[in-house]
Amino acid sequence: QMHLVESGGGLVQAGDSLRLSCAASGGTLRRSVMGWFRQAPGKEREFVASIHWTGGFTDYADSAMGRFTISRDSAENTGYLQMNSLKPDDTARYYCAVGWKWTRSAGEYDFWGQGTLVTVSS
Repeated sequence: QMHLVESGGGLVQAGDSLRLSCAASGGTLRRSVMGWFRQAPGKEREFVASIHWTGGFTDYADSAMGRFTISRDSAENTGYLQMNSLKPDDTARYYCAVGWKWTRSAGEYDFWGQGTLVTVSS
């Protein structure tokens, strides 16, 4: 059973940066896909970015393109989401997830972390 733990969230001002981490344990990430999703109060969970663990190719939501960068450290079994130029609209709980399909659909991911809260003040 894979266990995912996110960290790195916090309260920042608009224009600031944060780097979220997702530490994985209890399973192999070979050929998996790690995704980042977010959910703001009163809204549905939405896709942010994903990375293929072995191939390294990435996908970004329009809202993240050009501001966020997803990466992974295979030796540390840890994924990252670098978020720059943060906006108040980025305020949400951010979740990492792992699955084995190249997809933006949250329902296709098999394992989820508990999330880390990001709050961006104006």
